[in-house]
Amino acid sequence: MVTLDLQLIKNRKEFKLLLDIMKFLLYIFIVTVFMSACDEDPAQKAVDQSIAEHGGELFQNVHIEFDFRNRHYVSHRQEGIFTYTREFPDSSGHIKDVLTNDRFHREINGGLAKISEERAKAFTNSVNSVIYFALLPYGLNDRAVIKKYIKETEIKGKKYDLIKVTFQEDGGGKDHEDVFLYWIEKDSHTLDYFAYSYETDGGGVRFREAVNRRAVEGITFQDYINYEPKTPDATLEDMEALYKNGQLKKLSDIILENIEVRLLPKT
Repeated sequence: MVTLDLQLIKNRKEFKLLLDIMKFLLYIFIVTVFMSACDEDPAQKAVDQSIAEHGGELFQNVHIEFDFRNRHYVSHRQEGIFTYTREFPDSSGHIKDVLTNDRFHREINGGLAKISEERAKAFTNSVNSVIYFALLPYGLNDRAVIKKYIKETEIKGKKYDLIKVTFQEDGGGKDHEDVFLYWIEKDSHTLDYFAYSYETDGGGVRFREAVNRRAVEGITFQDYINYEPKTPDATLEDMEALYKNGQLKKLSDIILENIEVRLLPKT
């Protein structure tokens, strides 16, 4: 705290200079307070609340196993270090795909398989995508994610925060051009719906409705009904209205089976 003794000020110029400094410091203080009040981004807030509701910090150190479409998946994550695996039989034997923070490899009958870079990228994307969707909304705070608050909306009498997600090219994976919309319920903070547009295989849009929500060791898992529009020219922005008006048709069920969760200690 600065004490000003006006008797030490010799002339009016010095006094005016001190007043200007004090005005400037007051301005900085007001701006700082204002910026702090406005600092909480509504998209980030909604995502943080949803992650907390679905498991929060438990996602950081956890070993998860589940079956999806006759393939066995494992997500092992501890303090930012992860190993994702996928295992299944095929005509060449027992396949095990292993994805870590810095590499991917495929094993056939326990031995390292030699595969092309293109196939390695495709397998990497496939393994990562299944686990990413299975653990939503946890992945919405990944480094490459760009979040934008769209609006508050209502579906079946419940109010939702609608969040748009795009991805940076660096770290966004093969499908970084995909665009997602997430509907996060305002009171419960659960992720009840999401939709996305994709560019691969000719492109398209999908809408998913969460069902069969259940908690295992404090982490929430949910299955989805996967819809597609009845008309080929539908856009991502159309999906909510199409769902409300019954203009989507069921494409498939996204079901996680035999879920096992083991919480890991912090390292």
